[in-house]
Amino acid sequence: MGNLRVIEHLTLDGVMQAPGRPDEDDRDGFEHGGWAHARVDEVMGRVMGEGMARGGSLLFGRRTYEDFFSFWPNQRDNPYTEVLDNRQKYVASRTLKEPLPWRNSTLLHGDAADAVAKLKEEPGEHLGVLGSGQLVRSLMERGLVDEFILMIHPLVLGTGRRLFTDGGAFAELRLTDTTTTTTGVVIAKYQANAVSGADV
Repeated sequence: MGNLRVIEHLTLDGVMQAPGRPDEDDRDGFEHGGWAHARVDEVMGRVMGEGMARGGSLLFGRRTYEDFFSFWPNQRDNPYTEVLDNRQKYVASRTLKEPLPWRNSTLLHGDAADAVAKLKEEPGEHLGVLGSGQLVRSLMERGLVDEFILMIHPLVLGTGRRLFTDGGAFAELRLTDTTTTTTGVVIAKYQANAVSGADV
């Protein structure tokens, strides 16, 4: 059975919206896009590079997939570009149609959580989720997340879409590793034993 890892940038108040660029996601009038960029350093790059080297497929919701496709294939001299281009990508969407534009991309049909559960049953099919907050929350509800890698920035925005929302799934997490970057970002790795709210 495969392992599912969720990799996210978060602020201290739990915001995950638009960490990379000002124009990344301005839903609900969000004005703080690009908040993570200034805190990226060599330590974060090394830890993320080690994670990428672990291999496995990538899993995206529609919005994150389209955003990544609009940006990463156009980057040059960046080690992440080749990895993202060549890695198998699964996309959960009810509106996209095949064929998907980014090479090595497969559209998941039907209920996203059901499709991911089937993927996890395949031997050696490890999955990494980047961004895709709505998708992550649905996977948590089903107890499908095995590990969180959270880059927690020393920043409080006070507004923005959060990864862990009120009324979300209950989960017990076990801290397995931490790394602090030179810019004060705490990279925390948690083993997740997610439990649906109905089981609490």
